Amino acid sequence: MTALAPLQRDFLNRFQGDFPLVERPFARSADLLGTDEAGLIALVRGLLEDGHLTRFGPLFDAERLGGRFTLAALAVPQGDFERVAATLNAMPEVAHNYRREHPLNMWFVLAAASERGLAEAVMRIQAATGMPVYEFPKLKEFHLGFWIELGADGSVGLRRVERAPIEEGAAVDGLNRAILAATQAGLPLVPEPYTAVGEQVGVSGEEVIGRLAGLLRTGAVRRIGAVPNHYRLGLRGNGMSVWDVRDEEAEALGERVGALDFVSHCYLRPRRPPVWPYNLFAMVHGRDRAEVADKAAVIAELLGAACRRQAVLYSTQVLKKTGLRWAA
Repeated sequence: MTALAPLQRDFLNRFQGDFPLVERPFARSADLLGTDEAGLIALVRGLLEDGHLTRFGPLFDAERLGGRFTLAALAVPQGDFERVAATLNAMPEVAHNYRREHPLNMWFVLAAASERGLAEAVMRIQAATGMPVYEFPKLKEFHLGFWIELGADGSVGLRRVERAPIEEGAAVDGLNRAILAATQAGLPLVPEPYTAVGEQVGVSGEEVIGRLAGLLRTGAVRRIGAVPNHYRLGLRGNGMSVWDVRDEEAEALGERVGALDFVSHCYLRPRRPPVWPYNLFAMVHGRDRAEVADKAAVIAELLGAACRRQAVLYSTQVLKKTGLRWAA
């Protein structure tokens, strides 16, 4: 991890969301940070190039876009790991892919525009690898969202982010899909990024701004801003904690685990016996594994006798992290 300049740190602390929906958003943001438009654009470009950011732009919600997604895993022999990883990473349906310490050692998120598209992606993976795909679709979401906080002393922590109330309404039409496809790799790093997106899809920048604002209100876009690389910024302990919780208590306890300020993701998912006995998933981050283990101990105490067994699957390699890819 390299030390960040004060302006880089201030930008990351301020704009992991809420990037302005105005004609010249970099200029507006630069005013808030005490710098200039050109300097801020260069700063964002540098953070992307050196790996402190994985993306800069809208984050999508596949379900609100009418799509489908699932968490899935493979048990890959060591000698075949690189080939299988390359196969999955080449698929646009694979949004994230991680190596974790467990017999199920490759964990990935699949996203597609339809249930059929998701099923076809699973079948292609099984055909290409010769291995069964274990799917863990979300049964219930208890929490999703966190904001990295960087201290002037080099400290790094998490701030809990609650989603704003979501309006009902149609989230996606042809133009919205075109805008999402044009921004899925990130916003253009130019003074008028929304105008540049509009030129790609054949509408005004004002129309793009209005459409993105609507997508935020309906939850199809979760937020617009910087997507930090938490490994690069110092959160090198990353554990997917999993818990075998009695079914009759799972939802109530999941709500309590999801409310913990150090849990970034928390879901109820299906078991896959005999391979996988766990039904409650909670993602925990820390500077190292010891910090993650301490946080997992807090969860274990909260669950008490309702939890029959547990594990923490530590991430050892980020194989792919691009976010959802949406076709126009």
